[in-house]
Amino acid sequence: MEKVVSAAVMRESDAYTVKNVTDAKTLMLRAGRGIFESFDFFGKVAVVCGEGNNAGDGYVLALLLKEKNIDVTVFLVGERFSTDGRYYFEKCVERGIKYEKCDDKTDFSKFDIIADCIFGTGFHGEPSPAISRIIDKINGSGKFVISADINSGLDSDSGLFSKCVCSSLTVSVGTYKYGHFLGSAKDVIKTKRNIDIGIDIRGDFALFVGKEDVLPLLSHRKNNSNKGNYGYVGIMGGCTEYSGAVKLSNLALSALRAGAGVSRLIIPKSIMESVSPYILESTLMPLCDRDGHIVFDKEKIDAALFHLASLAVGMGWGESEENAKILSYILENYSIPLLIDADGINTLSKLDKEILKHTKCSVVLTPHPKEFERLCGVPVKEILSSPVEYAKRFAEEYNVVLLLKGASTVVCGKDGTYIVDRGCPGMASAGSGDVLSGILAGILGYTKCSAFAVACGAYIAGIAGEMAQKEYTDISMTSSDTVKMIPKAVKYIRGEE
Repeated sequence: MEKVVSAAVMRESDAYTVKNVTDAKTLMLRAGRGIFESFDFFGKVAVVCGEGNNAGDGYVLALLLKEKNIDVTVFLVGERFSTDGRYYFEKCVERGIKYEKCDDKTDFSKFDIIADCIFGTGFHGEPSPAISRIIDKINGSGKFVISADINSGLDSDSGLFSKCVCSSLTVSVGTYKYGHFLGSAKDVIKTKRNIDIGIDIRGDFALFVGKEDVLPLLSHRKNNSNKGNYGYVGIMGGCTEYSGAVKLSNLALSALRAGAGVSRLIIPKSIMESVSPYILESTLMPLCDRDGHIVFDKEKIDAALFHLASLAVGMGWGESEENAKILSYILENYSIPLLIDADGINTLSKLDKEILKHTKCSVVLTPHPKEFERLCGVPVKEILSSPVEYAKRFAEEYNVVLLLKGASTVVCGKDGTYIVDRGCPGMASAGSGDVLSGILAGILGYTKCSAFAVACGAYIAGIAGEMAQKEYTDISMTSSDTVKMIPKAVKYIRGEE
């Protein structure tokens, strides 16, 4: 798995490498060469350079293009140079490479390719008005745009921006940064790849989950096995306000499609008749309710949870004082993998979270940013400015696996931090979180609870969603469509599709 780091770790790693391994000029040369080799350049190329080391990568790129007799022009957005950047700029001048200062008259329409080398990973905040106008010119050119390391204006830690370059290709240098995946990154980066230039990564990192990483989880099963080998999975949710027969059937079927041996749906008795026609392969465990909400009854809860390998709780639960009693009881008395989602998270946020530090359950929390705000007391805006750090901090403090939802998924736990870059806009619809919860509950029924296992589940859900969007479009797909595509996602991961 490839490493993904913060801007601070990247700076620390770069400084360490320069001091102990390789000089800065050599690293800059490798970066420029890596960008050059990442694409088959043609026609006329504009290399737009800022004032830092990112510009130096651009000057090296220009030199290599010149060597290949490709028509290249360097555009300067400022008048300052980094020490090593100046060295390669002077080489460009020596070799007669055309250069000019960017201004309001700058026109990129005559070029075929634009290389964006304005800002690197050290950029934070908003571009100046002058550079904003250059970014607008790049974005409005309609040309193929290659961003060096990261899109200029895009925050390396959050993937947020006030204005940034939209790239056809982003070539990450050294290793990926959080900002390549998080926030609005997917909206401004069409494709991306990373080039290794020999930087020794020092400090914390996340791991980028790929198809080959998930494959071992989905190995072919032995003939001599039965449903008990793959776990009795419990799904506790629903109420009269949110009976959602389709929602609940999606949950149950997602768990089965993800590999669970048995899916047991634990619901209020009052919604049983509306739900049962939709539940074919799952068992129903109706519990006594009051006003459409499950009431706490120790014996009934124990019976419902008997022999379970994992439990997902909270989906469509609504608000009830009984929810807190049920959740507290499970946390205090059971030692199974426990996934808490949706109204379960809202219930947990009203409890003393210290209960998480003492439970024997292996707890998995799956909040979206607003739910995470309720859990940790940090405003959404601040969470989104540094989602990995906040997720890691919470997971460590409360000894849980935390899956923070977003355009890309962040999963943190004792075994590490993972980034899942799968999913699609079509999944921004009711029920997608329920499908994910069902998949995770299914997986946790037959594999050890860990951040990695949860990340694998998020990957499967993301692939299934992408396949559903391809079939039904981002406008028309539903969460049920994602459920339908789970088998195809499994085949894809196995290399059978």
